[in-house]
Amino acid sequence: MTRKAILIDDERLARVELRRLLTNHPQIEIVAEAANVAEAIKLIHQHQPHLLFLDIEMPGATGFDLLEQLDSTPDVIFTTAFDEYALKAFEVSALDYLLKPIAANRLAQALTKLSPVTEAPLEHLFVKDGDRCWFLKPADLTLLESEGNYTRLFFQQSGTIRPLILKSLQSLEDRLPKELFFRANRKHLINLNHIENVSLNPADNLVATLKGNHEVELSRRQSNLFKSRLSL
Repeated sequence: MTRKAILIDDERLARVELRRLLTNHPQIEIVAEAANVAEAIKLIHQHQPHLLFLDIEMPGATGFDLLEQLDSTPDVIFTTAFDEYALKAFEVSALDYLLKPIAANRLAQALTKLSPVTEAPLEHLFVKDGDRCWFLKPADLTLLESEGNYTRLFFQQSGTIRPLILKSLQSLEDRLPKELFFRANRKHLINLNHIENVSLNPADNLVATLKGNHEVELSRRQSNLFKSRLSL
């Protein structure tokens, strides 16, 4: 399965070299290149890539700044000349951290870590927390909250327990019904059928109150998408 990728690096020659290395990996389709964060954000929204090859130190803003501005994050492989950011890179769940000049074997190794592009729709979810376990349908889930490579689940059957499962929010979102779930912000996925009311906060962003009295603030971009989707 082909995976769409965007190269983000302020050094043109670095992008040229990476593009050359990727010719040995036909499963990667380079759909765009960006030289800074502002360009990259526009291209990410336009192309919805599966993968970012992301430099860290760029004029105006860093690669980490870019990730903070995304509501939904593709797979990320950092490409940088500096090794001091490695720990922070993995804190934001990067797949790998490649030092320039990038070695062909390290690139190949990094690409083996890519998330599956397509998986079967999620019809049931088995969740275990200590001695308790639940067999859930997607419709049972009220709220999903990202915690790195884990996701915390909120659903009425659990009472006050909030089980944590070893699946990223993005991987779950890819398999959940698009008509039922909405990405509120970078950390939260909400069930539209579990929304009890929606209000506007002082920052002009929407706040959704869900069953169980859970409040989730939608990012500015997602607030606009939500209004458009529900014709508000």
